[in-house]
Amino acid sequence: MPVEELAERAAAFGIKAMALTDINTTMGIFPFAKECLEQGIRPIAGAEIRTGDKLRYILLARNLSGFQEINALLTRHNLSRTPLPRYAPELRNVFVIYPPENCPKRSPEAYEYTGIRLSQRRRYAVRDLPFPPGKVVIAQPVTFGHESHKVIHRHLRAIGHNTLLGKLDPSSLAGDDEILYSPGFLREAFSSFPDCIRHTEKLLDSCTFDFNFSLYKNRKTFTGSRHDDQLLLTKLANDGLQCRYGRDNKEAAARIRHELDIIYNLGFASYFLITWDMIRYSMSRGFYHVGRGSGANSVVAYCLKITDVDPIELDLYFERFINPKRTGPPDFDIDYSWKERDEVLDYLFKRYGRKHTALLGATSTFKGKSVIRELGKVYGLPKTEIDSLIESPSSPGNQNQITQTIFRIGQKLAGFPNLRTIHAGGVLISEEPVTAYAALDLPPKGFPTTQWDMYVAEDIGLEKLDVLSQRGIGHIRESVAIIRGNRNVTIDVHDICRFKEDPKVKEHLKNGETLGCFYIESPAMRGLLKKIRCETYPALVAASSIIRPGVARSGMMREYIRRFHHPDDFKYLHPVMKEQLEETYGVMVYQEDVLKVCHHFAGLDLADADVLRRVMSGKFRSKKEFVRIADKFFTNCRQRGYPEEITREVWRQIESFAGYSFSKAHSASYAAESFQSLYLKAHYPREFIVAVINNFGGFYKTWVYVNEARRYGADIELPCVNHSHAKTRITGKTIYLGFVHIKNLESGWVKAIPAERERGGPFRSLEDFLQRVSLGIEQAVVLIRTGALRFTAKGKKQLLWEAHRLLAGRKKEVCSYPLYQVPETRFSLPRLKENTLEDAYDEIELLGFPVTLTWFDLVKTASRDEIKSRDLMKNKGKQVRIVGQLVNIKYVRTVKKAWMHFAAWLDDEGEFFDTVHFPQVLRSCPFRGYGVYLLYGKVIEEFGFPSLEVEKMTRLPVKPDPRY
Repeated sequence: MPVEELAERAAAFGIKAMALTDINTTMGIFPFAKECLEQGIRPIAGAEIRTGDKLRYILLARNLSGFQEINALLTRHNLSRTPLPRYAPELRNVFVIYPPENCPKRSPEAYEYTGIRLSQRRRYAVRDLPFPPGKVVIAQPVTFGHESHKVIHRHLRAIGHNTLLGKLDPSSLAGDDEILYSPGFLREAFSSFPDCIRHTEKLLDSCTFDFNFSLYKNRKTFTGSRHDDQLLLTKLANDGLQCRYGRDNKEAAARIRHELDIIYNLGFASYFLITWDMIRYSMSRGFYHVGRGSGANSVVAYCLKITDVDPIELDLYFERFINPKRTGPPDFDIDYSWKERDEVLDYLFKRYGRKHTALLGATSTFKGKSVIRELGKVYGLPKTEIDSLIESPSSPGNQNQITQTIFRIGQKLAGFPNLRTIHAGGVLISEEPVTAYAALDLPPKGFPTTQWDMYVAEDIGLEKLDVLSQRGIGHIRESVAIIRGNRNVTIDVHDICRFKEDPKVKEHLKNGETLGCFYIESPAMRGLLKKIRCETYPALVAASSIIRPGVARSGMMREYIRRFHHPDDFKYLHPVMKEQLEETYGVMVYQEDVLKVCHHFAGLDLADADVLRRVMSGKFRSKKEFVRIADKFFTNCRQRGYPEEITREVWRQIESFAGYSFSKAHSASYAAESFQSLYLKAHYPREFIVAVINNFGGFYKTWVYVNEARRYGADIELPCVNHSHAKTRITGKTIYLGFVHIKNLESGWVKAIPAERERGGPFRSLEDFLQRVSLGIEQAVVLIRTGALRFTAKGKKQLLWEAHRLLAGRKKEVCSYPLYQVPETRFSLPRLKENTLEDAYDEIELLGFPVTLTWFDLVKTASRDEIKSRDLMKNKGKQVRIVGQLVNIKYVRTVKKAWMHFAAWLDDEGEFFDTVHFPQVLRSCPFRGYGVYLLYGKVIEEFGFPSLEVEKMTRLPVKPDPRY
């Protein structure tokens, strides 16, 4: 039962006190306590301790100290990965209730009891209990709200045990009597045992959970004194002011004074200093970071180098980040490279101590395909049938009694908790030990993690600092290093002001030449940049938000583009929209716009408007609050005399937009990072693409970036034992693919080959290579087939023959260094025929894509009369044929629930083009996997951006591998 239902049912029964004792966790206590207090019930915190399915004992906290002791016990065993003890250790503020079958064989301590259920009353009557009568209480568990819960419970237990439903042991299930009874019923049932009732009531009366939800729980000071924190933050802000704005910027100085007043009044100085300290540490290590989110609204954050976005330049108002009504601290989002984030986290844990620091947990729920897959397993379906059920749920072959049951139960399980996981980046730094609020897990990351999630953290006044990982930062940093090594040029990637005005950067942006660039490389984004002829920072800031899915689905992205091109050819929905959204042509582009419209159009105060925005974006879970504020929105609009259709249209736009839009500060932070990427690509494209390939985090697969490097004049070389490193490298204009890209090459050899070359110099021959790098025949074959030993000037077939001869019967060794050079034994072989088509198929098998040939070279028959990507605009409105290699498909569901597709392609010159596939066309001409297709259709154009509306298409057959 959800805690809301549990509390409502308890209140209906007149229950005055109730304990929540989840199994081996306390993660539900705070939501439970809030619901109980709303229903006039006194909440009690506890936990049910089990080993496997065996109940060992129940812990009830006498007070908040007892709650912390329970959390500390669970944490100690979770972090040490040791089982919880069979008998409870002494906890000074905790009562322990044993089931009769697990009572210690000794006299009970003052805090120890045995608990009996309704079904165990007879044992009490005949004194068949290990503890004396004065130590017996009623412990009637509640698991089910109604009969349907039992079915859900049974399926969840089968999933939890990874067993067939029919093989589930009854001991793994809750008892049928674990339902909620009224106090009157229980008193009547135990009326023959008044002492038992009295002891139970006394025990309940001894337990309290007086938790103050409104107090700020984060670390209160950075220096140890609030006064000293304020002095330090003022000093740092003023120092940063001179660095960022110069000595005489009165507007910036006034803004800093205003912000500091609010920060000090709300007690958030320590939060700023803790974040500044983390940035200071990471910068001292040479780590790059991006500060984003609503924190970029703050000039103080900008001056502390927490963010790189100038709020004054973009007219970002501080109150979106912190306002005087706010009770919780602000929320900074700091991105680091995926390679460096863990080191920053390690610093935070060591700087503030593991007792006071934890990662924020999260809960993944059953949804979509995951429910069907898990239920398929417990019903014993083979994997192939489960896959078919997921991919084609409505096909006739998937319609039977079992599958109907799976879908029915699946709908009931949707939304149920599945696994405890880790929040993407949340870090908590608390004043009290974290165990005062949570039991901690130790996930594979190795950092203690709370069992509850961000919603609970926010409810109890414990705000997170988001320390996130992002591959975009990794490729920026690596680009700088590669450029320095290959061109002897040092770049300051933080010189964003210069990048914004760079003509080459503007040209790349306007033409959508953004492949590999952070956040702006997807087909949809590149198309948007071309449509709005984007070449300025503010335009890119807007584009970063309107590309979000909700905006596109609502039709507002297209409307924004239309108004951008025709600013005099539209009417504002209402004068308030013109007044508040003139900068964005009356379209809500940022989260701040949602707040402004709710406040100025509907008369909601800013606090309610912000709650509405957060509910819609999934950052606030209270449905009651949402209903209350939505009702207020419509009531206020009616009172203001707005026509109903205008009110509903404004609400529709808010609803479709709020859940997906960025704050303007967030978009500005992303746009700043995009400009860093753009500058590197515009001026050093080959080095930049190598860095993107090496970070494995772009929108596309590796072969697309290899094509991009070739477009910019790079010569692409297969991995080579005498030139390649583990990762891809560039020397001059030549790019050598890294060993890491070779499938089936063991990771040890990926590093060992370049290390041996560094130690002993270039390899002179196959025999020299095999003598110095003692790999087996399987690994040698992989390297030869990849072309990694072509420096020998021998064909693959000859090399394979020689490798088998040299390694025949040889035992694998770690390494072999001869004392003196042994002359090579030479054999004369007949000339063995080589075939470039065979080489291409080897490359596809071992690298995933061909290098010596293109996919177009592999097509059986060359087509005629096709146009190229560059010809599309010249053929607007005409029917054309074009050959393309499929790069990416975007799936979109129409209003009628049919699927249409948008695809990105490369032509045989390596240039991109886009296609649209409507449902009726897809039914007759579906996609048949990746490959080269012949496409026929009409060239359409939208705001200067051409694409092909496909009418027919077919995948072209390829030449077979001549060896098979």
